[in-house]
Amino acid sequence: MARWSSGPAAIGAEVDHVRSLGIVALRTRWRSMFDKMPPAGLTKDIIARMIAFRIQEEAFGGLDKDSVKLLERLARGDKPGELNRRLKPGTILVREYKGERHTVTVMPDGFLWQETTYASLSTIARTITGTAWNGPRFFGLRMPGARDLEGTPKSKPVEPHTSGRSMRRSPVVGRASHRFGPGRGRKRG
Repeated sequence: MARWSSGPAAIGAEVDHVRSLGIVALRTRWRSMFDKMPPAGLTKDIIARMIAFRIQEEAFGGLDKDSVKLLERLARGDKPGELNRRLKPGTILVREYKGERHTVTVMPDGFLWQETTYASLSTIARTITGTAWNGPRFFGLRMPGARDLEGTPKSKPVEPHTSGRSMRRSPVVGRASHRFGPGRGRKRG
């Protein structure tokens, strides 16, 4: 049974109060909540976060079953890429590229595109674009900075330089002439 019967606003106020406590008061609060002293290596911030979590857990309930399973797999050392395979068979991914719409269907054994099953989205993206792409990113399945659905590390797409100007020249027009003065400096050609 939950120890806290107050509403969300009261729980929020209690969590804010915990954040304002000093280390001695936090250790005392920990002892009253967990019936033992906190481990010596925990910082003030970690102690406050764990107490705040316990307050919210008692008031609103704990983690759902899926979250508990995920944390257990992480604790066992499963790789995050294996945990991110959340696409269920039958899911349809759509991407428009250069005016053409590409539809990929998630299958139990891979990804179906143009009546052929591929093992990875990256292979499909590479075939569509003719360049190396991260498949989940190409199909909008991952945010920049996160690991993708295939478990490969994050990568930034390289934008091709297509302006026709030298990469060395400053993008600010007239910058070189201000620096060197009129008629001096780099030759233009």
